[in-house]
Amino acid sequence: MPSLLFRTIWILALTLLLAGAIACTSKDNPDEIRRRTAETTETMRRDAKAVAEGVKEGMGREKTININKASREDLLTLPDLTEREADRIVAERPFENAHDLVTRRIVSQEEYDMIRDRIIAGH
Repeated sequence: MPSLLFRTIWILALTLLLAGAIACTSKDNPDEIRRRTAETTETMRRDAKAVAEGVKEGMGREKTININKASREDLLTLPDLTEREADRIVAERPFENAHDLVTRRIVSQEEYDMIRDRIIAGH
């Protein structure tokens, strides 16, 4: 997540720098400078809002799912988890740990590697 935040800040800083460079050219009259500054400010506001919404969505998507208590619908939010696998998880509860999904052959090791940071087996 820090890399996304850093990238967002970097993009906003570059946009501000670009806006300053555009607004400060010596051949433009003050009205043209104000118009360009207003356009750039609006663009930055719109981009910042989109970035903030993307970060918010990304953070919400990263919540941990308890495989012993999650609904079928919650399980289906995990990347590449099929309906059949979600049904098997519900049917074969309880799990001692999240890796039981692999040992019980509900998901492959590769599938587990994709979701292991997003699941727990709480009781």
